Amino acid sequence: MDRFESMTIFVAVVEAGGFSAAARRLGVPLATVSRKVSELEELLRAQLLTRSTRKIALTEIGQQHYETCRRLLEELDEAERLASGEYRAPRGQLIVAAPVGLGRFYLTPIVAEFLRSYPDVDIELRLADRVVNLVEEGVDLALRVGELPDSRLIAVRLGTISHVVCASPTYLAEHGTPARPDDLSAHNCVTFTSLEAQQTWTFRQGREVIRVPVHSRLSVGVADAAADAASAGLGITRLLCYQASPSIRAGRLQLVLREFEPEPMPVNFVYQTRRNMPQKLKAFIDFVTPRIKPKLVFDP
Repeated sequence: MDRFESMTIFVAVVEAGGFSAAARRLGVPLATVSRKVSELEELLRAQLLTRSTRKIALTEIGQQHYETCRRLLEELDEAERLASGEYRAPRGQLIVAAPVGLGRFYLTPIVAEFLRSYPDVDIELRLADRVVNLVEEGVDLALRVGELPDSRLIAVRLGTISHVVCASPTYLAEHGTPARPDDLSAHNCVTFTSLEAQQTWTFRQGREVIRVPVHSRLSVGVADAAADAASAGLGITRLLCYQASPSIRAGRLQLVLREFEPEPMPVNFVYQTRRNMPQKLKAFIDFVTPRIKPKLVFDP
């Protein structure tokens, strides 16, 4: 039995939450995944997983063996990085994840500069409006918005971004400008479903958090569509500042209710702890951080 292969598959099953998910991630047949885990259990003479039709769970010995396998695989990966020269000079592939808008408007131009400066580094930039799991998805570095839960990840603070409420000058001229969050009850709104609940918007007055129900004439799944609909005069919308910035600078949207904006949300780079940091990752963080920080300052 190839112990390395069996360990790799076992760890993948645990981290993917099931045999089918692990098979898809590894690109191997489901039957192979099941057989390799069974062979590992036979070798150890111990049950590592309890299986049901819907989920798997680690046994006590399975938890111990998972932690050991994961540590050994991480050490092997680090040894390979060391042998390939990743700790001596920036080289190899770097996988970076970021939210769509933040990545598209702010990060991508800096990545282009970085690639021109570091010809031996290749980057896979994954843009998605969701929280990626760095370990499970093999991501080296993620640009993350919002408060960070306690974890083994290292964070590099980049700045903050805010929620803003805006509408077209034409809409405001026709329907009036809301002076307080409660005034939104008399307005048409365009909601962005990926940002928060469609029917309620959150504001702040001093230390008090205010939740206001809104009438959603249109709900959309991407920020560009919300900005376009509001620019066309359909109603008032609420976005993150960087999502609204292009339309605000062009004069298509106008900010309202600024004094009631909630606390800005932090923006961080996060990455896994390692005994040694690959030079490609260190070079990327050192290059991007001072260049992206000024872009996160919202100055409409």
